[in-house]
Amino acid sequence: MSIWNSIVDWFKDRSERTRLINSFNESAKSAYTSGNAPVMLKASVAKGDSAYAHEFTSFWKGSGFKVMVFTGGQLSRSELEFMGNVILADENLVRRLIVLGWDTLYIHGSQGMYGLKWRLTDYVSKINLIDGY
Repeated sequence: MSIWNSIVDWFKDRSERTRLINSFNESAKSAYTSGNAPVMLKASVAKGDSAYAHEFTSFWKGSGFKVMVFTGGQLSRSELEFMGNVILADENLVRRLIVLGWDTLYIHGSQGMYGLKWRLTDYVSKINLIDGY
């Protein structure tokens, strides 16, 4: 692969990652303002957990997908788990995050230092290639 192709691929991936973040944030904003969501969410890129790295991990672009939950107060562990599980239940979203280089999902409240993290590859169906499906 030539250096030029690598540069083009890097910008393409970076553009896709930016579009996903922007789309997530616009959807979250619309859901909150329409009353369909009880809290405001905001996604950003963070440093991922290197123990969660996989073959698509983008170390130099940030491999953590961080979601801040704005509630006006500190969230409990069960509330953070609930928010993470809602995101992780969307396998198409999780697969897209993985392909775009993210390996870690972080959920944090807007107040306090407490948050949770998940290894994204643990939340996609595995296919046994030897047996077919």
